[in-house]
Amino acid sequence: MGRMKRHQLDAEERQRQATCLGDIADSGVDVFCWCNRCGHNAVIETARLMAELGPGFPVPEIGAKMRCSSCGSKDVATRPSWPSLGQVTRHD
Repeated sequence: MGRMKRHQLDAEERQRQATCLGDIADSGVDVFCWCNRCGHNAVIETARLMAELGPGFPVPEIGAKMRCSSCGSKDVATRPSWPSLGQVTRHD
């Protein structure tokens, strides 16, 4: 890959930042948690997480601090719980 393109890609990567708790709290969005081991999932209030972790804590890194309440696994993924669009297509 060319040097110029590598610099451009590196600059774009530095500009990308994970969504933080403070960002989604402003939008009224909570955090969706998913256990990669058993599939158990839950939605946790952003305000509760902000009280423990602070508003600058990145949402994807919250999973590393969690444990599944169903199986006890620490392999938990987290993301913003964006509102659903509802049923998009109909399968007959």
